[in-house]
Amino acid sequence: MSKKPMTKKRFEILTMIFITVVINYLDRSNISVAAPALREDLGLDTIQMGYVFSAFGWTYALLQIPGGIIADKIKSRVLYTFILTFWSIATLLQGIVNSFIVLLGLRASIGIFEAPSYPINNLVVSRWFPENERASAIAVYTSGQFLGLAFLTPVLVAIQDSMGWRGLFIVSGIIGLVWAGIWYIFYRDPRDHKKINEAELEHIEKGGGLIGSENKEKTKIKFNWGDLKYAFQYRKLWGIYIGQFCLGATTIFFLTWFPTYLVEYRGLDFLQSGFLASIPFLAAFFGVLLSGFTSDFLIKKGYSAEISRKTPIIIGMLLSTCIIGANYTDDTFYVILFLALAFFGTGLASIAWVFVSLLAPKKHLGLVGGTFNFIGGLSGIVIPTVIGYLVQDGDFRPALFFIGAIAFLGFFSYTFIVGKVERIVPKD
Repeated sequence: MSKKPMTKKRFEILTMIFITVVINYLDRSNISVAAPALREDLGLDTIQMGYVFSAFGWTYALLQIPGGIIADKIKSRVLYTFILTFWSIATLLQGIVNSFIVLLGLRASIGIFEAPSYPINNLVVSRWFPENERASAIAVYTSGQFLGLAFLTPVLVAIQDSMGWRGLFIVSGIIGLVWAGIWYIFYRDPRDHKKINEAELEHIEKGGGLIGSENKEKTKIKFNWGDLKYAFQYRKLWGIYIGQFCLGATTIFFLTWFPTYLVEYRGLDFLQSGFLASIPFLAAFFGVLLSGFTSDFLIKKGYSAEISRKTPIIIGMLLSTCIIGANYTDDTFYVILFLALAFFGTGLASIAWVFVSLLAPKKHLGLVGGTFNFIGGLSGIVIPTVIGYLVQDGDFRPALFFIGAIAFLGFFSYTFIVGKVERIVPKD
């Protein structure tokens, strides 16, 4: 008898993660589109706005390690539905706020409920994809944050122009609530999926997909606080943690202060700024796809993990320093060009999650993923607040120098600290 052709259910699951990431970043970034009008209506200055932008980062970062632990213990189908529902409700409620304090609280609550999201994404890809397809899969779902924002930014600007900033939050929240129901209905882990065949399961498992005994063991092992040492005692993990913080610096600028930079510092029309703001996000989208597929192609051709996985990230971090170039021109074309080059570099470096899959001890993927995202998430606290102080007098040049310097630190970390790319096997 001929062997049945392998099903392709892993790509349907990847599409679902992609859409979830788009919604995730929609609810993080809609505040940046609303910011100019929101600031005027609520009477907020740049320092207060910096705190509003960073409120998400405080809770998101601080809950990354607990989020990673929870992601290891609760089925992704149930946990993602729960957190999607509640961060969408918090998003919707932003549409009725009238005070600085309440707005801070709602932004912080979105950070609470989004905290486990990327550890879940990484676990889902680790379960559904063999190692030689994983960088491409991570690139695809990570690209959701950039492609979604590239095409949604003009849409969000149009929604706000017709419905006001309050309508923008309400529409965003409703979209998330609908998707939470869809995720619960259709997502399953590989072993629980009724439409995946044995050929695809075998392909995933033989290629290093964690669909076998690892998952069964994790349900039997209680978390021990002593396990935290596995997330902090290895130099190579610190290398990717520092790199993720630096990568986050550029991303956070574009998710928070970028529309304000275009409207208030560069003097662009609000609707025009929506279309111009989409260009760097589109550049980042192409950057992350190029990075992921090139990285997997090099692996399949027999190149080492150091070359295949590190090279896109190192080049990307260097390109991110191009953001400084926008300080030396008043021509809108060149301003957007430098910003697009910088964010293209951020896209190249955005497959960094693959290092969690490749380096972390097998039984602590969620824990290391949570720590990785925790330290990366600290950029969401530091960067918006620092920029709020740096631009008090309306001059964004110091802020762009600051972002460029952080990007260069990321280049240094991946080049000199990470070392050999191989899974950590604890001696005990």
